[in-house]
Amino acid sequence: MLKRTLAAVAGLAVSLTIVTSHAAETLRVSAIPDEAPTELIRKFKPLGEYLEQQLGMPVNFTPVSDYAAVVESLASDRLDLAWLGGFTFVQTRLKTGDAIPLVQREQDEQFTSKFITADPDVQSLQDLKGKTFAFGSVSSTSGSLMPRYFMIKDGIQPEQFFKRIAYSGAHDATAAWVEAGKADAGVLNASVWDKLVAAGKVDTDKVRVISTTPPYYDYNWTVRGNLDPALVEKIKAAFLALDPANPEHKAILDLQAASRFIETKPENYEGIEEAARAAGLLK
Repeated sequence: MLKRTLAAVAGLAVSLTIVTSHAAETLRVSAIPDEAPTELIRKFKPLGEYLEQQLGMPVNFTPVSDYAAVVESLASDRLDLAWLGGFTFVQTRLKTGDAIPLVQREQDEQFTSKFITADPDVQSLQDLKGKTFAFGSVSSTSGSLMPRYFMIKDGIQPEQFFKRIAYSGAHDATAAWVEAGKADAGVLNASVWDKLVAAGKVDTDKVRVISTTPPYYDYNWTVRGNLDPALVEKIKAAFLALDPANPEHKAILDLQAASRFIETKPENYEGIEEAARAAGLLK
């Protein structure tokens, strides 16, 4: 579904350019496809225009088909900046050795995942024994890795506990699957769940949250390690300058589901790496 959607919007890749004598290069940007490509493009457009103004150079956003493509593109210098989940950052850092996590949303210091169901008989995770369950992408921090890690810590081995496990590919798809009865329950990141509820895109009379994970570090904006250091600092400064008291900035932050952006560092993601190794996802 995601790849078909991507193909349908391939011509919609956001290319944001301004005329300036100093814009000799283009900042190449992408994001993990944890939502539909059309949604990722919509969310990025005002941010891209802001970055162009702040950096004095063109900014080009291109959606990709899967999580691995973002990692590979950063590692091969085909991307300069990418929105990554915690696990995708760990993969990128291990693959490149020098990828730099610049900023994260304030709430990414204390991120959570929501377990949801439309089954009226289910009141807790233990009630899901023998039922069907949907994760997001295999590479998703909040849609797979961390919820799985916390379930295992609580004595739930997903492959033995559930009747069947499936991967929807994206957080919004997981919510749709649960609402449609394609899975008895699922897990998605708290930010997307809140956004779907606020937009009326999920029937909360039918689908409800039954559990929330403990907090963990998650998303960040990462640059490739060999990007011009002066440009890296300008990008960081642009994100940190976004002020929720400024109406134009507030609109950008709202689309990013961010109260504001703060600095981050590789050490913040050591817990994600530990969880990935415990789950056998890193060798």
